[in-house]
Amino acid sequence: MQGTKIASLDVHHTPSRASAGTHDWHLAGALALPCFVDAHTHLDKAYTLPRMGAVRPGLLGAIEALSADRATWTAEDIRARATRGLRAAWRAGTRRLRTHVDWDGPQAPPLAWHVLAEMAQAWRGHLDVDQVSLIKLPGFDSREQADALARQVALTGPRAVLGAFVHSSNWRESALRHLLLAAQRWNLDVDLHVDEELDPRACGLATAARIVREIGFANRLVCGHACALAAQDEDTALRTLDAVSGLPITLVALPATNLLLQDAATGRTPRQRGLTLVHEARARGIPVLLASDNVQDPFCRLGSFDPLDTMAVGTLAGHLDSPFDRWSDSLCRGDWLERTAAAPPTLVGQPADLVVFSQADAWSWPAGGTSRTVLRGGRRQALETPA
Repeated sequence: MQGTKIASLDVHHTPSRASAGTHDWHLAGALALPCFVDAHTHLDKAYTLPRMGAVRPGLLGAIEALSADRATWTAEDIRARATRGLRAAWRAGTRRLRTHVDWDGPQAPPLAWHVLAEMAQAWRGHLDVDQVSLIKLPGFDSREQADALARQVALTGPRAVLGAFVHSSNWRESALRHLLLAAQRWNLDVDLHVDEELDPRACGLATAARIVREIGFANRLVCGHACALAAQDEDTALRTLDAVSGLPITLVALPATNLLLQDAATGRTPRQRGLTLVHEARARGIPVLLASDNVQDPFCRLGSFDPLDTMAVGTLAGHLDSPFDRWSDSLCRGDWLERTAAAPPTLVGQPADLVVFSQADAWSWPAGGTSRTVLRGGRRQALETPA
């Protein structure tokens, strides 16, 4: 290492000698990864479950429960819960976290948007926080509405992203087109909740890919969930992924929340997992990230801000072979949220921000990963959180 950055990497057991101005950190063969990127969370909703009563099973039931609770939110409440979440993510070894923030409509940004923007500034230099406007698709019904929303997001700053909830219950192709065109005009990246359902007729992802191609959208489009692919016939689902391949589109799978919410009904064992087609997407060169999503709210009572928990659930639900060697990049590739992905990625010259797993092995990881050492700038992470 040179200063706080990685100067070179050597294979374990390869003799090396530090050059002038550098020093070695011998990991003795331990597994190590760059610090994590948690690409899809909901800090504004986190830890609300304990104050709710019974929640109707499924996505729409969770939305109802959250809508009722939101009426009680204050700046202090949002800040306290979000701080708890950011501290948990920091301790786990996360360096970048993207949070979606509910917007009720085309009016001014909600209270949580402002609170989280302030918190992002407070954590700057320690943990990068992106914030995405989670707006129901009909909010983009007209060019004027779409432009007004995009403008408000753009004014928030460079880490703000335009987003929407795209579902068969609110489907409007024209609104999706207005959204993407507004993002193009305002030079914004886009992050969608798309096809978070098991209705095989859902076509949000396929339509988004077509519009991206038609308008020449060159910014990054992140599509979270895409559960409907798993409910469609093979030809339809693979045709959609073929259309996505080669476009600036990243898929984000949310295994914990989707396992709990999809195909949910009281007194009935679920038959479908609700996980998007991660193997088929990666086989086509489509970037695939795994993320935490909801944490201890009506959408996911067992959620966690530790990306290793996400990987453990994803490994079981998605039958991920050799998760460390083949899938660990789905927790680390921040460039897959950027407009231009690094190809191939390299750690040389990057900050020495690493998570070291001294008690884990490549065969059973992420088991054993709870024992970890987090390095920030080549030094052990302090026990105290930044904020």
